[in-house]
Amino acid sequence: MNRKLDQLIKALKEELGILLSISFSVFLFVLFFRPFSFTDFDFNNSILFVGGLGTIVFMVMVLVRITVPGILLRNNPDSKSFIFPTFISGLIIFLLSSVAFVFYLRFVGLVSITFFITFRVAVICLAPPLALEIIDLLNELKQQNEMLVVENKIMQKQVEKYKEDILNKLIEFPSENNSESFSLHVSEVALIKSADNYVEIVYKDGELFKRKLIRNTMKNVELQIKQYSNFLRCHRVCIVNLHYIEKLSRSGHNHWLTIRGFDEPVPVSRQYLLRIKEFI
Repeated sequence: MNRKLDQLIKALKEELGILLSISFSVFLFVLFFRPFSFTDFDFNNSILFVGGLGTIVFMVMVLVRITVPGILLRNNPDSKSFIFPTFISGLIIFLLSSVAFVFYLRFVGLVSITFFITFRVAVICLAPPLALEIIDLLNELKQQNEMLVVENKIMQKQVEKYKEDILNKLIEFPSENNSESFSLHVSEVALIKSADNYVEIVYKDGELFKRKLIRNTMKNVELQIKQYSNFLRCHRVCIVNLHYIEKLSRSGHNHWLTIRGFDEPVPVSRQYLLRIKEFI
């Protein structure tokens, strides 16, 4: 309950701050640009008179944006349909402000109401709802951005969990005639190389890289590990684990990969170069 009350007070403070800023802007505009003729007032009375115009704008915005929605929601706490849409609230603010301005100018400022005066009133009273429309739009975009940031963090956690699950899976490398097999976690396999009638598996054991020869073909091994997205063919004779790539280097027309902690460069053929660049 206290948390909801604090959020309500914070929202009211922000809303009141915005409404005061808009009202003060109207006050300054009328004071300095003098769109209405009220020569019967001295300087101090002119400030009070113009302050009344700013107060009218402020009171109308408070009535439409805070008071009425607050009363309606209090009477119908489960309904959101009583909150005015931005367009409707802007139209109400414009109409009420315009009517109040005309009455105030005529009966307090003794200003003759002409077509041009009415037009100026309409232009001035149109500014607050337009400003509120822009502010509401910016707030909505900000909220959407915050939601996207949260969703992005959730997706990143899911991706990290997926990667972790993949790296912890066990791969069994059987020989071509199934006379022997060799099992490793995905995270341990750094590189798979063709070695004549054998396949050489370079894997990490603790802090050291070790090698294991299995009598098989690269084609068979590639089909076996195809389900794991972090394995990528970089050459006719090499398949690399993207998890171990440190950088892609080039010298003339030749390209090669550097594996973290592994001394030998891994060749990259032009056939697989673009695909390698997409993943690093």
